[in-house]
Amino acid sequence: MEHEIAIKSSPKDVFLHLFNILTFYISVIGFITLYIQYISAFFPDPLNFYYTAMANGVRIATSVLFIAVPFFLLSGWLLAKDLTKEPRKRELRLRKWLVYFTLFISAITIVVDLITFIYNFLSGELTIQFFLKILVVLVVAGAVFGYYIWDLRRKNLESKTPKILAWVVSVVVLASIAAGFFIIGTPATQRDRRFDDQRVGDLQSLQSQIINYWMQKQALPERLGQLEDSISGFTVSLDPQTKSAYEYNVAGSLAFELCAVFKTSSQISGIAAERIKAGSPLDSFQDNWNHGIGRTCFSRTIDPELYKNKLNNPGFIPSAPAR
Repeated sequence: MEHEIAIKSSPKDVFLHLFNILTFYISVIGFITLYIQYISAFFPDPLNFYYTAMANGVRIATSVLFIAVPFFLLSGWLLAKDLTKEPRKRELRLRKWLVYFTLFISAITIVVDLITFIYNFLSGELTIQFFLKILVVLVVAGAVFGYYIWDLRRKNLESKTPKILAWVVSVVVLASIAAGFFIIGTPATQRDRRFDDQRVGDLQSLQSQIINYWMQKQALPERLGQLEDSISGFTVSLDPQTKSAYEYNVAGSLAFELCAVFKTSSQISGIAAERIKAGSPLDSFQDNWNHGIGRTCFSRTIDPELYKNKLNNPGFIPSAPAR
């Protein structure tokens, strides 16, 4: 019987089984990653919270689920249809190898997950964030292990359980993806945030050039156009979205301000804001460029004592130049 089944194994069988299991692995990894990022948003660590990294993780995991899950369900449906027509294919060596390999991976994941839990518990470093992340991995790996054990042992090939599970998985995945819009915002919001990041980068560059100009000439430029240099190739940046000029005002012999119109806020908002200090920036290294929605000006005052030893160095461009 095994020899007969092996002969009837076709390239189609190999393709469907390998494609199904690969999309399944990708979907599981994406699902776990998505919920780990959600836990980071709901229970952020004030000492180790980076909104940009969390949002990027959500986007990657969402993209994976949005594509991989439908292909997994489709290939699973085709396999089920094929097995219903020819039940002997349940004994294919390829199928059994893949099922037992999946059981092995899920069992190892459970063991490692529990070891990690016990180790951190004994170390006294168990937090609610860590506990929930351990729980997510344990539940998903346990569900995978339980399903494939059931699938190996079941005798009723006409059971509706796989179809019901497919609907449940679809609903859970769609709900999980939709939740991301409430945490990191819509695609339009993310695009606006990228424009704002570019605006901050432009202002940082202008600030460095303004201070370098002052160091060379002992005076602030009256307008941004004076910063342009055909030799170095520096040109004054424009707003990346509206193509309008950034606002520059001289407020004294050593003071100036740069202004831009932003579409989003740089401060943590939403769920994470309730657990992180109010007014915290999305990324701590940009604390000097905190901005809200709308026109925001950044006032800077040059400290001559800070740069007096560098005035004779014409190639110096300050990296953290103003206060």
